[in-house]
Formats: sequence, C-alpha cells, structure tokens
Amino acid sequence: MAVLSPSKANPSGSAVKISLCMIVKDEENMLPRCLKSVQALVDEIIVVDTGSTDRTVEIAQQFGAAVYHHPWTDDFADARNASLRYAQGDWILALDADETLMADCIPALQSALDNPHCLAVTLLREEIGAQQNPYSLVCRLFRRHPQIQFQRPFHETIDDDITALMQQEPHWEVHSLPIPAITHDGYRPEAIAQRQKSDRAERIMSRYLKTNPQDAYMCSKLGALYVTQGHHTLGVTLLEQGLATQPEAAATRYELHYHLGLAYTATQQIALAQQHYEQALETELPDVLKLAACINLAALYSDSENWTQAEALLTYVVLLQPDLAIAHYNLGLVYKAQGNFSAAINAYQEAITLQPNNAEAHQNLGVAYFKQGQVLESLAAFQEAIALHTLQGNVDEAQRLQQTLADMGWQI
Repeated sequence: MAVLSPSKANPSGSAVKISLCMIVKDEENMLPRCLKSVQALVDEIIVVDTGSTDRTVEIAQQFGAAVYHHPWTDDFADARNASLRYAQGDWILALDADETLMADCIPALQSALDNPHCLAVTLLREEIGAQQNPYSLVCRLFRRHPQIQFQRPFHETIDDDITALMQQEPHWEVHSLPIPAITHDGYRPEAIAQRQKSDRAERIMSRYLKTNPQDAYMCSKLGALYVTQGHHTLGVTLLEQGLATQPEAAATRYELHYHLGLAYTATQQIALAQQHYEQALETELPDVLKLAACINLAALYSDSENWTQAEALLTYVVLLQPDLAIAHYNLGLVYKAQGNFSAAINAYQEAITLQPNNAEAHQNLGVAYFKQGQVLESLAAFQEAIALHTLQGNVDEAQRLQQTLADMGWQI
C-alpha cells in the first residue's frame, strides 16, 4: 500500500488528504502536464498502468507516484476500481492523462471538501477543441468510501453508487463547482487513434448492453457513437430504447434527446429533430451545458426562415459563451439573411477573430461587405477566403469563387 508522505502531506493546507487515482497506458506525452496540475492539491498519486510500452511508468515515478500494474480486461471500471484499492486519502480525485486541473478552482474545491456533509463534487470540464460543446459535467472528486465504486466497462461513472448511498444515508450532499475545474484535450486525437478508440468503445458497450438493455446511460453513449458514425438507424433504435426507460438523470435525458436531434436531422426528419432539440433544452441542466442543442435548433429555425427564433437562440449562446466561434458565424448568417449587413459584418469578424482559418466566415464577410458597398474590404475578404480554401484542399470552391469574382470584373 502507498503511504502518505509526511513531507508531502496537505500541500494545500487543507485538513483532508486527497489521493489522485489514475489509470494509464502509453501516456508519456500527456502525463507530465496532468501531474503538474495537481501538485498543489493532492497528497498522494496512485497510477495504475495497464500495459505501457513507453516512458509512462518512469514519468509517473518521477512525480512521486506509487505505480501499480493491472492486466487490461476490456473494462475501464475494473481498472479504475483497482486504483481505488491502493488509495489512502480521505478523498479521491480521478483524472485521465489528457485532463488537467485548473489552478483557479483549488480554493473552491478545498472549501467543498471541508464540508462534513459533502459526499462528492461535480466538476465542470472544459472540452478543448470541441466546436459546439465547450463544457461537460463529470463527478470525479468523491469521498473514499467502500460503497463507492466505478460502474460500467466504458464511460464508467460512480453516479449510481453515489445515488444509492445518498438514499441509504440522507445526510450526504453532492456539491457542484460553478467554475470550470478540469480541461480535457480528448477532442484533438490523431485520426487513426480516434478510429481505434471508437472500435473499442463499440465493442465494449455492445457487449455490456446485451446483458443490460435497460441502461439508459449506456444506450445514450452507444447510440451517440452510432449516430456520429453515420449508422442512424442503429443509433435511433438505441436512443429511443434509452428514452423508453424514462431515465431520471437530466444529463442522460439531454444526451438522448440531443443525439436523436442529430440523427433525425441527418435523415431529414426535421420535425422530429426540432422536437428532440426542444426537449433537450427543457432538461434541468445548467444552460452552459446545452449550447450545442441551442446552436443546432437555431440552424433548423434558420432553414425554415424562422429568423426571429434563430437570432434569439444564437444571441443567448453568444451571451453565455462569447468565445464560441460557430455561434458568431451562424449569427452572421442570420443577420445576412435578414439584410442586416452591418450586424452580419460584426458577427463574422468576431468569428474570424476566434477562428482565423474559417474560410466560409471570410467568404461570407466578403458578401456582407459587398452588400454594404465596401468594395475594397469585400475584395480583401474574398482573397483571404480563396487562399484558405486552397490551403485547406477545397480547390473546387476556391476556383468557383475566383470565377464568380472574375465574372463580376474582379481579378484575383
């Protein structure tokens, strides 16, 4: 068993001791940043390695981690629960190697942990590189308790055990941190690695659902995977199966409705898509977690020329999350469609500031400038759009745009 080092004990000055518990495999590139981020908070580091062939174990040991080896059983919960068995802290912080703890959240975390009734803390995770879902909610900080274990072999959570324990002992509370606490780099993997990860996810979740068909949470996860892969019939079947169980968890209901919205949009069943996006927005979650449903529903409103509702939704998204480029860009499209070219120009410029290589934003900015009679500015925007289209391999669009401008007498 790992022993809490007196020299390291309570680095944050808190009365409680915190154990970082991780499972890893071949994470030499991501692991150092993760471990550096927790040094001011945790008192011990438990790393369970499931078969690394790189320097992962060596790096973990350099940070003072107690490293254990566990055979991979195609079950993430099994590996995570192995890490819990070695922990000695009062609290468990569970992170992946591609996650980091934000320094600004540490005082708020310490305050929550000092509450004698707090059983777990739900954390807001920033999804780096995500186009529409900048945040997710994860329960990764919880008391070390024999009745709290991870469940499910993929997308493993402790939520079921937390709920059961609170029903048995009603004095417990789950606290939520109102500020982002974790950053997650999982949306920027190499394409091949992502494909392999998806294959593994499908295999593990499919096997689990054969014996647990009423698990709405897993229906939402595998159904969502099928939808993103273009297997819409399979995805809809699972997502509707999950809804039929009438899940209590708001996050699960949101995911089910949101991905049904995606599936029905892809299959041109627009009325059903709109219905599910609207139901997603009615779930009892913080609005910042429902931005993607807002954006997609606004797109459906735009397609039906319901500009007022589209503008209202996108304006609200921009208010909640000012650095979301797609929201500014889509708002520019709505303004342009309504003939409000001045507002469209401002929206496109915001989108370009946040995402400078967005060729479509430059192209639409050129159109808006032209409609305003700002010819030089329009020409410069079109030139940038052509350059970006060419650079990004969209040569046909670059040539089409260039020919259109040539037909207008503009030589680029």
